[in-house]
Amino acid sequence: MIIMQAQQVGRTFDGTDLFTGINLEVQTGGRVGLVGPNGIGKTTLLEILAGLNPPDYGQVTTTKNMSLGYLAQDSGLDSHRTIFAEMLTIFAPLIAMEKRMHELEKQIATPSLAQDPDAYAQTMAQYDQIQHDFQAQNGYGYQAEIRSVLHGFQFGENTYDKPIGTLSGGERSRLALAKLLLEHHDLIILDEPTNHLDIETLSWLEGYLKTYSGAILTVSHDQYFLDHVVQEIYELSPHKATHYKTNYSGYLKQKAENQVLAWKAYDKQQEEIHKLQDFVDKNIVRASSTKQAQARRKQLEKMDVLERPQGREKTVHFQFTPETTSGNEVLQVQAATVGYEPDHPMAGPIDFQVNKGDRIAIIGPNGVGKSTLLKSILGQIPFLAGNARFGTNVTTGYYDQDQHQLHWNKTVLAEIWDDHPTMPEKDVRAALAAFLFDADDIQKTVADLSGGQKARLELTKLSLKHDNFLILDEPTNHLDINSKEVLEAALADFSGTVLFVSHDRYFINQLATTIVAVEPDGGTVYLGNWDYYQEKLAEKLAEQAEQAGEQPEAAPSKAAADYHQSKDAQRAQRKLERTVSQLEAKMETLAQQTTAVQEQMTAPDVLSDYVKMQALQEQLDALAAQTQTTEDAWEEASLQLEDYPD
Repeated sequence: MIIMQAQQVGRTFDGTDLFTGINLEVQTGGRVGLVGPNGIGKTTLLEILAGLNPPDYGQVTTTKNMSLGYLAQDSGLDSHRTIFAEMLTIFAPLIAMEKRMHELEKQIATPSLAQDPDAYAQTMAQYDQIQHDFQAQNGYGYQAEIRSVLHGFQFGENTYDKPIGTLSGGERSRLALAKLLLEHHDLIILDEPTNHLDIETLSWLEGYLKTYSGAILTVSHDQYFLDHVVQEIYELSPHKATHYKTNYSGYLKQKAENQVLAWKAYDKQQEEIHKLQDFVDKNIVRASSTKQAQARRKQLEKMDVLERPQGREKTVHFQFTPETTSGNEVLQVQAATVGYEPDHPMAGPIDFQVNKGDRIAIIGPNGVGKSTLLKSILGQIPFLAGNARFGTNVTTGYYDQDQHQLHWNKTVLAEIWDDHPTMPEKDVRAALAAFLFDADDIQKTVADLSGGQKARLELTKLSLKHDNFLILDEPTNHLDINSKEVLEAALADFSGTVLFVSHDRYFINQLATTIVAVEPDGGTVYLGNWDYYQEKLAEKLAEQAEQAGEQPEAAPSKAAADYHQSKDAQRAQRKLERTVSQLEAKMETLAQQTTAVQEQMTAPDVLSDYVKMQALQEQLDALAAQTQTTEDAWEEASLQLEDYPD
């Protein structure tokens, strides 16, 4: 079923069309990715689809009463509440329902109500309905779901009471996404949701979204994320959105195949057009061949001219070329501990060696000190312990993700020319043109550039230094997918050595020959790319699980007594009838099983695994259904026993 449809949608700015003729559909439970180069209008289209801005052309329709959630790029949650209190606001109707259940339980426990059969039956019917609705809406599991999602976004229980106003921008962005997911919309629209997420959180998010019940429409520059989450791709261009029913890798393959065929057909037709036009031009004035020329002119006029295919547009093109060759041993890091305070180190000890030609990726959770490690290697920040030693003839080029090496007040042209004052202006312009800076762009100040343009400017500077050892801190940030692929190819062809920090798994998988995984207690070296690292990690986790053996089931805590259980206990003491006693025992067993499942749902390994959490929730629902059936049977038996003397 189509829940959202865009028909001939267009947007114009100052009389110039950004895009027109966009047709797009989202089905129930669909997984849709929107791709296209920077500046094509992806975010603008998402805002139109989310209903934030109306289209200048066309229309967007949705099904009646469809719930839609939108996460803007780099948006952060703004609230005066604490983290957990803010998440609880999503479930306000359930909390009110729970409060009403407790009020009814108190009424049911009142002795006077039992003396009025009609009032008792009416109250019980109301209680049963509310309890049924509460259970159906995950009333017994919503707090566990909140804990699971917060844990997935790296918010531990020690942060629950932290005011949101004290969080960093990245933390508030993660929290905004967490809240959006907990709201369970029919359709969520996500603009670059992987920003501010480390690799561990990205992996968790992908797993969560795979089981998300609603539909997803997302823009992302993370190819790995698109491969694992979406099942459809719309490629946005100025005059249409081309639909591919596959993930990102499948889209690339299909697009390449389609473009080959399209260019063949286009080139063949253009050749035919040129032949016909050439004949017309040469023969239209000749008496002997005028009729043939007129016939070919009519043929040209009737011809359905093919539109020029996409795919030969301008793209970044560059290479890294070292002026000198380093020795075989490029860098040795020994027993290194990084951080800013000796009493609070970020990570260590870290040991690894970099040899000529290596492409080594440094990975790890946010805040573990990956960027700090690079700065310590470069001597910008001292190691807390250990050291780093460069080999012979090593020259280093550094890419700073914070772009502190750029000068905000300079023009783009001056930023390069001041570093290379003897370079002819035409060569400076040519170097900038290779990174898609046109004549207007080079006169802009650096401060006025977009994030992607600043990234390309820093890469321009790096390519002109001709160093043989490149140290890169998140080089793919702010780059569109096409630019990332060009950077990946340039680094793969580089005859020198590369050490880089990245959270882009696709980039790591394509480039890295070795991975150094940094944790607070040190670093581990894996001699392969991302796929190899994942295999070794799975083997390691399997070994740990085997060594640990089956974990004993957590002892269930005493279940909170509700009316049925307390009243059952009273009657069991009073009458000791076999049927009631059996039902009471069964209810107690179910209560213990329920408590045990609820405790399992709070375990760290479950909180980080939404699939396990979902399985436990299904167990909890089944136990609740059994409990209800048993309570109904107990109630009927207890009412019958009231006719018997004590």
